[in-house]
Amino acid sequence: MKLVYMGTPDFAVMPLQALVEAGYPVEAVITQPDKPKGRGKELKPTPVKEEAQKHGIAVYQPQKVKDPDFIKTLEQIGPDIIIVAAFGQIIPRQVLELPKFGCINIHASLLPKYRGAAPIQQAVIDGEKESGVTIMKMSAGLDTGDMIAKVVVPLDKEETGGSLFDKLAKAGAKLLIETLPSIFDGTAVYEKQPEESPTPYAGMITKQMGLMDFGKDAWALERLVRGMDPWPSAYTYLDGKVLKVWKSKVREEESSSMPGTVLLTDKKGIHVACAKGILVLTEIQLAGKKRMSADAFLRGYSIKKGTVLGGGE
Repeated sequence: MKLVYMGTPDFAVMPLQALVEAGYPVEAVITQPDKPKGRGKELKPTPVKEEAQKHGIAVYQPQKVKDPDFIKTLEQIGPDIIIVAAFGQIIPRQVLELPKFGCINIHASLLPKYRGAAPIQQAVIDGEKESGVTIMKMSAGLDTGDMIAKVVVPLDKEETGGSLFDKLAKAGAKLLIETLPSIFDGTAVYEKQPEESPTPYAGMITKQMGLMDFGKDAWALERLVRGMDPWPSAYTYLDGKVLKVWKSKVREEESSSMPGTVLLTDKKGIHVACAKGILVLTEIQLAGKKRMSADAFLRGYSIKKGTVLGGGE
């Protein structure tokens, strides 16, 4: 049985580890090209590439998987199954139809909910009580293939995008190993998805999506703060500088002040008026400064009552 694994970020590392530990013969790993990072713009390997190299697995990094030369290489490898986890490119039909058992995807949501590239963060932002992982057989559509197996993962009240990311990566790795035998012996049940998803498409997360709009209610902003942690972070502007918000709490009170207005500052944090409710910023980071509690920040930085957060540089 020849397996090929396609993945790129940290989320895709645990399933690869699980395959190796379970004794499956991973013939090759396909991942995105190395990218320049840091001040020196030094090329850095993807997390999946680093993991593959630990186990001596051959690594391929095509600019585009639809490239004819790469498809020829894949045909020469002759995989019986291709396993995909957060790879980062659309996989062409020619590749999907190549393996005997097809291409299966480890998707970080309970399909058909949250099809798309950022289901983890979106579940937190939307205030979902549970998320999960779906093993699906890939089709030409975007996360529309037949579902094979699912596992439900409850969300904590203080769940962040990062903490849910870790939970789902672990759950996905376990579910993959539990599901593969049924795929190989023909006992897996393939369930078709409805055409329409009950939730909007979870598109790529951008830095701009972290900008806090105090014209929304405080509960929505508190969820945004958690969903955008650790990247790209929720943020606003204070005195023309970017103010990242890492933690916040909601005061279930109303204010007649303009949204974004600082109502008071105390040991609990920076209390900001919203369209509904009051958001207390409890852990922040001003541009050029370290991440710290709002209480510690306020000891060295005075924010006057009536200051309006937001705007831009």
